[in-house]
Amino acid sequence: MVLYFKSNVVTPAYNIYMGEDKHENEELLKWAFPEDVWFHVDKLSSAHVYLRLKPGETLDDIPEAVLTDCLQLVKANSIQGNKSNNIDIVYTMFDNLKKTASMDVGQVGFHKQKEVRKAHVEKRINEIVNRLNKTKEDLKPDLRALREERDQKEREKAKEQERMRRKAEREAAALKEEEAERRSYNSLMKTENMMTNQDANEDSDDFM
Repeated sequence: MVLYFKSNVVTPAYNIYMGEDKHENEELLKWAFPEDVWFHVDKLSSAHVYLRLKPGETLDDIPEAVLTDCLQLVKANSIQGNKSNNIDIVYTMFDNLKKTASMDVGQVGFHKQKEVRKAHVEKRINEIVNRLNKTKEDLKPDLRALREERDQKEREKAKEQERMRRKAEREAAALKEEEAERRSYNSLMKTENMMTNQDANEDSDDFM
């Protein structure tokens, strides 16, 4: 099962989800979205919690109250971490997670340690955990289908952006050509470049 929660401390709400066990966490590692943020208790066993960001958001854009919700949820879903005060929780973008064949089920590493952030949690806040648990849904989604649908939308978006870029380039080139023609025409129409019939006759006399 994948457990879904709503962080409704802001509007619109943020979706948070986690695997029910290490095998479900392994599936999430395959099919989570690149814009998801991964949370885990530092140096202790815990659930893998994911926060789905809004399009274009980064770690710096996570509202403080939403971040607190995620931290409390991770702590509450760690057997040892839930019983302990003053623990640290690490979090990073999903794309920074590294999985190798030699790692145990549910175990991950990082591509870039400098992109991993750490937050200190002093104690469990029951009010927050209880509020999140009231929003909990137990689902069995097709994780692969969801990821493929997301990727298809991204490909379509990229194609549309490329189409618009090429259209803008064509319009800019046409405008540049039009401007060049206009300047050329204006140059031909300058008084010093123009000849009257009288000028033409005077030129003819020079050869007589």
